[in-house]
Amino acid sequence: MKSLVSSIILAAILWFVMFFPYLGLELNFWAMMTMSSLLLTTCALVFGGKPRGRLAWTEIALGAAIAVVLWGVFWLGDKCSQWLFDFARPQVDLIYGIKEGTSPSLIALLLLLIIGPGEEIFWRGFVQRRLSERFSPNAGFLLATAAYTLIHVSSLNFMLTMAAMVCGIAWGALYRFFPQHFTAIVVSHALWDAAAFVWFPL
Repeated sequence: MKSLVSSIILAAILWFVMFFPYLGLELNFWAMMTMSSLLLTTCALVFGGKPRGRLAWTEIALGAAIAVVLWGVFWLGDKCSQWLFDFARPQVDLIYGIKEGTSPSLIALLLLLIIGPGEEIFWRGFVQRRLSERFSPNAGFLLATAAYTLIHVSSLNFMLTMAAMVCGIAWGALYRFFPQHFTAIVVSHALWDAAAFVWFPL
């Protein structure tokens, strides 16, 4: 349990350094995010063991389908949030501003190969799995989703935090009820990241 708590605290620190707007650090966001993802993936593998999943075309196809549905949910949510909140679009634009100065192709590759898979291996394959074993599957789902959401609060960006919560609920629920499709969940995260951030921005 100590290794799990320590890993979550490490994730919170890394996300604070990357996202808190008033630190004034001159960091390359994508280098920092890639390093953080690799570090957390290493923690997950060292402390949690190999994630359960199987590589098959059916899993890849299922992951792609999940990514499409989730992108549609976010497209609808984006339209509704702009109608409800004056601050919604400016905050979303701040998120997309992270892309400036970096090749879109490089960003897509990092999201597909390192960042998206790394987040799933850590948050669902390690954190949620270990919490579910320690408490119960429902408690593991709720606690992991809460932690995943809360580490984004340091961004002081309501839209980013809500996006993290929705994604955490979606991927966490899929892992809660269909852990045998962990590979599809990883694929969906990677594809959704690249689609929402680079290929088909909202």
